[in-house]
Amino acid sequence: MVDPNLSFLSLLLLLLPLALLVLLYLIVRPCPATVPIKNRHVFITGGSSGIGLALAHRTASEGAKVSILARSLDKLEEAKNYIQLSTGIDVAIFAADVRDYDAVSKAVEAAGPIDVLVVNQGVFVPGELEKQGLDEVRFMVDVNLMGSFNMIKAALPGMKDRKDRGPGSIALMSSQAGQVGIYGYTAYSASKFGLRGLAEALQQEVIADDIHVSLIFPPDTDTPGLTEETKKRPQLTSIIAESSGAMKAEEVAKKALDGIKSASFIVPCNFEGLLLSIATAGLSPQRSFVMAFVEVVAAGVIRIAALGFQWNWYTSIHKWHGQNKRT
Repeated sequence: MVDPNLSFLSLLLLLLPLALLVLLYLIVRPCPATVPIKNRHVFITGGSSGIGLALAHRTASEGAKVSILARSLDKLEEAKNYIQLSTGIDVAIFAADVRDYDAVSKAVEAAGPIDVLVVNQGVFVPGELEKQGLDEVRFMVDVNLMGSFNMIKAALPGMKDRKDRGPGSIALMSSQAGQVGIYGYTAYSASKFGLRGLAEALQQEVIADDIHVSLIFPPDTDTPGLTEETKKRPQLTSIIAESSGAMKAEEVAKKALDGIKSASFIVPCNFEGLLLSIATAGLSPQRSFVMAFVEVVAAGVIRIAALGFQWNWYTSIHKWHGQNKRT
């Protein structure tokens, strides 16, 4: 004969997850949305190389009107020719420095109304803070963070004035170093962590205008910039980062564009990034009640795994310093 207490416990174990799913379905915000790409104007900063160029190529292939902005006119011309030859689609190019608000504003005005803005520019100078000049710190903060403010502020009035053009999107290219601080990334991490606060507050400000914010967290990406960065990294940075593999720019671009189209707020690019996103979900928006369920249920286990990573990193740091003191 079946024990009634056991039957009740089994029913309770079944109903609790279902009740949690129903609750999350009712409370997750913003509501799910889809951002179309075909026949829309996609404006990409840092679009002459790396992830930006891969995104420009992919969006052009999907039928978007594409504009790219970067500092170097020569690199922009090369990017334009590459996209034209491979897709048959012409893209508009704008040479401007995102640190210059007036120059960015003129480029946005010349480009015309923007439906999807991808704020992708980024610079990185590795090094311990003690050894780094404040000019290098300002350079990263000015390009990565202030440049993002400049770009969004310039584009936002036109994006809000879109009439009957469907959902819009503002996507910010952060980094996994914008989810967790790493030795040798002090200034860079600060500039990328700042994008999260910008994105979370901005989403609340623009949701009534049917504009959806996405925050993309790529890992190390196989670009010319990564090659130069790796040469200059502190030895400890390389030791800590060696467990994380690099992705190709085209792979990151696909993940990023899928996230933009689904209006996802947090867009991880690999499995490690997914775990980081769950571990750092905090008070960030979540459109998917299924993903919210995973975040709630897995939070404790992933926190234990995160502490394991921290143990490994600090062990490596102490070991490295101990060896160098002896030599």
